[in-house]
Amino acid sequence: MQSKAMIAMSGGVDSSVAAFLMQRAGFDCMGATLRLFDNETIGKEEKTCCSLDDVEDARSVARKLGIPFYAFNAKAEFADKVIGDFIRSYESGLTPNPCIQCNRHLKFDDFLRRSLTLGCDYIVTGHYARIRYDNALGRYLLCKAKDASKDQSYVLYCLTQDQLAHTKFPLGELTKEEVRAIAEENGFINAHKRDSQDICFVPDGDYVAFMERYTGKTYEPGDFLDENGKLVGIHRGAVCYTLGQRKGLGLALGAPVYVCAKDMEKNTVTIGPNESLFATTLLAKDFNWIPFPALTAPMEITARARYNQKEQPATVYPEENGLVKVVFRQPQRAMTPGQAVVLYDGEVVVGGGTITEIIKD
Repeated sequence: MQSKAMIAMSGGVDSSVAAFLMQRAGFDCMGATLRLFDNETIGKEEKTCCSLDDVEDARSVARKLGIPFYAFNAKAEFADKVIGDFIRSYESGLTPNPCIQCNRHLKFDDFLRRSLTLGCDYIVTGHYARIRYDNALGRYLLCKAKDASKDQSYVLYCLTQDQLAHTKFPLGELTKEEVRAIAEENGFINAHKRDSQDICFVPDGDYVAFMERYTGKTYEPGDFLDENGKLVGIHRGAVCYTLGQRKGLGLALGAPVYVCAKDMEKNTVTIGPNESLFATTLLAKDFNWIPFPALTAPMEITARARYNQKEQPATVYPEENGLVKVVFRQPQRAMTPGQAVVLYDGEVVVGGGTITEIIKD
C-alpha cells in the first residue's frame, strides 16, 4: 500500500520540486497551501510568500502533477501565533524570528494535524535540511542540508520526535541549482521565481511601519542615552531599534555608535561603541533537544545565535528552571534576546531555544 504524503506547497520552486520528487518516489501525494493572510493586510509584492498569487502558482503545479490540491484557512492562528507574537515581542524589547514561530505553530503543528486527519502518513516541505533515524539512540535526528549555503536547519530546531517521524525533506540532498533545473525540465510555472523573504508579512522590510499600520498605534519618541546615562539625542521610539544597529540613528557624536541596550518601560535607547556589543555568555529558555530528551551535563558543541552567523565553538550547560547557558570560546557580537540559539554536533542539530539574557563579562 502506498504511503500518503501531503506536500506543503507555498507556490515557490522548492515546495513544487519537493512534490515532484515525492511523487516520483512512489508516494500517493496531495498538495496543500495554508492561507496565512490576505494580500491587502501586507501589500502585494512578488517577493512575499503565501499571497493569493502564490496559491494559484501552487495550484498550477499540483494540476500539472495530477495531484489533489487544498487551500486551508489558517489566518486566525497565524495572526495570533506569528504576527501577534512578532508585535508583542518587539514591544517588550525582544527581536523575534517569525519563521521559527510559523514552523512551530503552523507548518509542523496545524498542517501536520490536518494531514493526519486526511489519512496522510507524512507532511513534506521544501526546506533544505535532512532527517535520519539513529537506531542506537532510538531517535530521529535533524541534520544540515547537503548544500551548506541553503541549509535551513536553524529555523527547524523546534521539531519534536513525533513531527520528525512524520516529515520528509526531499531537497536535503540537492543544491538550489539542481532544484531549479528539475523545475525547468518539468515546465513548472515558478522555475525561476525569486525566493521569498524571511518576514513574509513585511514585504518592504519596514517592520515598524507594518506594526503601526496593523495595530493602529503610534510609537512615542524617547531619549538616546550614552553608557553613562547622559542624554545625547531623541529617538523615534525604542521599538524602532535593534541591538547592534548603527544606521538610522541620526546621531553625530564624532565617532561611530551602536544600539547597546533598550529600556522599554522608560522608552530609552542606550548607545555606545562597537566593543560594548561583545559578550561570551547567554541564557536561553524553551529548549527543544533532539538526539536526547534533556541535557544532564555540560556538552561541547558549536552554536549559532542568529540565522546568518557562522557556527562558533561553545559549551552548553543545563541550568535550573529549564534554562540553558551557552558559553562561547570567543566573544560574540550583538547576541540578541528573542532570537534563537541553535546548537550543533557536526551535521546534527543538538537543539535550540530562545535567548532570554546576555551576560556581560
